[in-house]
Amino acid sequence: MQINRLPRDDKTNGWSAILPPRAAHPRVQGDISADWLVLGGGYAGLAAARRLAENCPDQQIVLVEAGEAGENASGRNSGFGIDLPHNVGSSLDELEGSHRFMRLARMALDHLEDVVTTHDVQCDWKRAGKYHTAVSPKGTQQVLEPFRRELEALGEPYDWIEGEALRGKLGSSHFTAAVYTPGCVLMNPAALVRGLADTLPENVTIYENSPVTEAIFQNGVHLKTRDGSVRAPKMIMAANGFTEQFGFHQRKFLHLAAHASLSRPLTPAERDAYGVTESWGLTPVNAFAGITMRYTDDHRILIRQGLRYCPSQRVSASEQAAVRLQHKRLFDQRFPMLPEVEMEHTWTGFVCLSRNGAPAFGQIAPNIWSAVCQNAVGVTKGTFGGILAADMACGRDNPLIADMLSLGEPEVLPPRPFLDIGVRARFQWELFFNRHEA
Repeated sequence: MQINRLPRDDKTNGWSAILPPRAAHPRVQGDISADWLVLGGGYAGLAAARRLAENCPDQQIVLVEAGEAGENASGRNSGFGIDLPHNVGSSLDELEGSHRFMRLARMALDHLEDVVTTHDVQCDWKRAGKYHTAVSPKGTQQVLEPFRRELEALGEPYDWIEGEALRGKLGSSHFTAAVYTPGCVLMNPAALVRGLADTLPENVTIYENSPVTEAIFQNGVHLKTRDGSVRAPKMIMAANGFTEQFGFHQRKFLHLAAHASLSRPLTPAERDAYGVTESWGLTPVNAFAGITMRYTDDHRILIRQGLRYCPSQRVSASEQAAVRLQHKRLFDQRFPMLPEVEMEHTWTGFVCLSRNGAPAFGQIAPNIWSAVCQNAVGVTKGTFGGILAADMACGRDNPLIADMLSLGEPEVLPPRPFLDIGVRARFQWELFFNRHEA
């Protein structure tokens, strides 16, 4: 099977641009054999490789990554380790579903924190919590107030913050109210992925800059690259949205382009004008019309806004230039006291969604297991998906596998071009009917 669409690094990722240079691991050269093969070096692949190494200490694991650690989609997100569903239902079944998700997410965060602490990974890891915010009274009434009631039903701690108190936390009067929950982790995602890749156990070998050009699934798994190949009897698929290229999960995934910008650091005088000393993270009540934002430990402000249906998984430099101007306008609206602050970096990450929000998890062939489609919550969902795929593949009894399977399977999508028309119409509907949250 020829692989026709490969990941492409456009060298724009702001999270990695502010880090020191890193030497990548070697690429695949020659013919390599191993006991296990993991395809994809994001959160799922790295977690799966680490867990396989723990489960099978006498076996050799090879992880193949098309690009470099931290430069793929996992290193381009907003740097939130989410421990709670944003919006949950209030029925007993829905609440139990939320409890299952929280068990999975918190297991993933504990796992990541253990790696960060044990190996002293410098990624600005902080359990800072996050603010789920509304701009309008309508957004407060329709989303935040039900969210507050559901948190109470779940027995989860939270703070309700509004008005001047919220302005004091965020440094902006743009927002009406927020629900603050303390369990979310903030980090530099590119630094985290680098650290996860560079601290794998000794029986894991990672190859970077090794895009797969051909896949053969006979008598095990045989993946060919430009300069060599890798063979193994068993594989964990962790290539997320590119999994379709290998013949799996056909017509299951929606591909979105998510744009982000990171400002230059605020000067001491600008920090005084801004008036906020603690870093924070903010998610909007509506992901289409609203904006995800961060204030980082090094005094930068991140804006992520602009979701676009993008089945090609490609964006142009001109589109990113237009996004940078738009993000600057949004920044100025929210922080008028900082008129001279420019967006230093603008980049795009590609998000893989299923129509029903379910992951593509489990055994997909006699010798292949899948941990893909994280539905825009990659830090936690990718991590627990990778860990549990490794446990399932090894026959390890883990009660959380049942929680994972309870999340369901991706629904089949309509054929194109009907899919394209429907998705784009839905985007326009979401933007129009939620414009009060812009």
